[in-house]
Amino acid sequence: MSGNHLDSLRADIVFGWRQLNKRKITSAAAILSLGLAIGASTAAFRLVDALFLRPLPISDPQRLYVVSRPGSDGWEHMRFRRMRAAMKDRADLIAVSFPEQTDLAYTSGEAMEKANLQYVSGWMFRSFGLRPALGRLLNEHDDLNPGAHPVAVLSYDYWTRRFERDAKVVGSNVSIARKYGVGSEIFDIVGVAGKGFTGTEPGTETEVFVAAMMNPLVNVNPAGLFRVFVRLPPGVAPRPVRDRLDAVLQALDKEDRKDFPYQKGQRLMIEPAGAGVSRMQKDYGQALAALGVLVALVLLIACANVANLMSAQAAARAREMALRVSIGAGRARLMQLVLVECALLAFASALVGALVAWQSAPFVVARINPPDNPARLSLAGDWRVLAAGLTLTLAVTILLGLAPALRASAVRPASALRGGENPRSRGRLMHVLVAVQAAFCFLVLFVAGLFAATFDRLVHQPTGFPADGLMALDTVTPRDEAPSAWRQVAEHLRYVPGVESAAVSEWPLLDGNGYRLNDVAIGGGPPTGTTVRFLSVSSGWLGTMKIPLLEGRDLRPDETGVAIVNREFVRKYFSGTDPIGKSFEAVPGGGWARHLQIVGVAGDTRYRTVRDPIVPIVYIPFTSAWHVESFIVRLSPSGKAAGSTALASILLREVARARPGFRVTRIRTQEGMFQAQTVRERLLAMLGLFFAAVALLLAAVGIFGVLDYSVFQRRREIGIRMAIGAQAASIVQLVTEEILVMLLGGGLAGVALSMAVVRFVRTLLYQVRPADWRALALPLLMLITAGLLAALPAVIRAVRVDPVKVLRAD
Repeated sequence: MSGNHLDSLRADIVFGWRQLNKRKITSAAAILSLGLAIGASTAAFRLVDALFLRPLPISDPQRLYVVSRPGSDGWEHMRFRRMRAAMKDRADLIAVSFPEQTDLAYTSGEAMEKANLQYVSGWMFRSFGLRPALGRLLNEHDDLNPGAHPVAVLSYDYWTRRFERDAKVVGSNVSIARKYGVGSEIFDIVGVAGKGFTGTEPGTETEVFVAAMMNPLVNVNPAGLFRVFVRLPPGVAPRPVRDRLDAVLQALDKEDRKDFPYQKGQRLMIEPAGAGVSRMQKDYGQALAALGVLVALVLLIACANVANLMSAQAAARAREMALRVSIGAGRARLMQLVLVECALLAFASALVGALVAWQSAPFVVARINPPDNPARLSLAGDWRVLAAGLTLTLAVTILLGLAPALRASAVRPASALRGGENPRSRGRLMHVLVAVQAAFCFLVLFVAGLFAATFDRLVHQPTGFPADGLMALDTVTPRDEAPSAWRQVAEHLRYVPGVESAAVSEWPLLDGNGYRLNDVAIGGGPPTGTTVRFLSVSSGWLGTMKIPLLEGRDLRPDETGVAIVNREFVRKYFSGTDPIGKSFEAVPGGGWARHLQIVGVAGDTRYRTVRDPIVPIVYIPFTSAWHVESFIVRLSPSGKAAGSTALASILLREVARARPGFRVTRIRTQEGMFQAQTVRERLLAMLGLFFAAVALLLAAVGIFGVLDYSVFQRRREIGIRMAIGAQAASIVQLVTEEILVMLLGGGLAGVALSMAVVRFVRTLLYQVRPADWRALALPLLMLITAGLLAALPAVIRAVRVDPVKVLRAD
């Protein structure tokens, strides 16, 4: 680059900065609007990068793949071992369980705490090329025999957060509760993993690693608890490995079709997993894609808005450009002048956007998961985020400056110095940009409205019982206890101050758990082949839940062979006739049948999730307890006033006091369980409405800017019309006619665009019809209203034009 060119560039930067300072209000508005859009876009990239793009901190992550089969990501460890043996040296197979929150304690007698535990193949760390930060990592010897090597490795982040990097943690032990059995098991802590590696599931931090052979269900055939990763040797393509694995699986299927069902005609899949694989990717992938589209639309609206302002300024500077051409400035020089000014504007906006992105990405992550299991994503501002921000800034510079630069470079000195072209021709590009803004704004409003309606439907979904003041205490015991022991603790809890009633159930309603039978036989008839949900509850449970008992009586302690059914069960199997005293057979399979007599009919409730429809439910007596059950507690008015948080510690103590060995592992409110199932919808509704408000504001600012420019450019024409007797109504029509046509045309284009893209978000909706006229009319009405309000200042300015002053000035 020559010295003359550098001098001209430096001069253009100084001149551009002066131009921005000269129009402080306009520049500040442009920088703020663009900064908000750039910040939102960068924040969206940070989330997508952390969840989908950022490679795992392992050696050669591009050689890591995951194996899955249609309908399931989980594999049985017995099948995994046979697959690995069959592959031998062709590829390295690694089993990694789904992370799960587990109770553990580091000191004998200390209260249990929760940490994310993952069962992994002992050779995983070696295969990933990871080194210990302290001690040693798991190895193949730790993963040979079931239950033989109770050793654990901590993640570096967990070691830092929980132990403040105390080296003495290596050599100590941790007591980990058995999830699938009674009691707990002591594990020796042998090391700490290297910094940065927190497992293979983006969004979930694995805090404790143990060998896969320590999983209690490692030899249970139907337990698909493990993901299977494939580490390909250098130069080996994934397709031959996939074909070999597929052949192995089909051979295993022929050997043992009963224990390992395999769907014929469906090939297994092997997909890249260099960025990890997680349930969060599946749960939030489409939601983040939808938000990314909304962010991109807001950015385009902001760019069109500022481009309109730049076009207006370029038109106003036509005489200046003409003079520059007259004294020898070339076309490239004029384009550079305008582009430099746009670049200054874009980089100033990028600085504002960096602040927005820095705060907004963690804000979104904090709302992805409930507090008891928060999402953990790496949002580090590294070169990837920096490159994305610089690319975005460059793109914005081009979008903002290209049209004004081309316009400035094409100026004709003779025409510009005589007064320029027809003002109408100068406003055509601006009107087109208004139409584009209107179309994109309508789409943002429409999609945000669908997300808000979906959240509203879920929040107001009737559950069949009041959630206010209802708490669930998930409790475990060292050994299986008799039902009478559980009822004794529930009776004790009823007398705790602030508690109205208490009962026992296998699990709370609407916590995602459930048990179903695919067959019931009514009155000695054949099995129906339909799904029925079952739940074991104690006497008084219906009253604690405040589920109405419509007919018959409640369950009694220690009775067997009876059941209470819900109204949907009666409607489906008894055609609405009185079922009291009648019986049915619960047939789970294997020839076993349980004869149950109906003693009561309860109101309908949702069972597993708020999205599930009302299904037939059977409540059976709590007569055979396991070591894991839930106490359901209803707070009294005084307890509600004190708050569930204040009562939680009291209830935890009272359970242990009522029966030694009973330990509460988790306390949840029913409202919290309900809210946990609407996290995604709440996030979409909240951010969708925010972006809709921003898009509407930007569109209104854009309309105001165009009309204000139009009135300024046509003030002489308006003065002449008023001098010859034009009324205010005709002046208003003159000023607003074209822009309102563009606005309406853009809105109609937005309707067509919305109908084209709605199929991509349909799976994110719940009980919402996108083609409903109200869903289309409301965004259009909001867009027109915003346009009219934005036009008001320009209309007032137009009707207040003084013909005498304007004509005398010209």
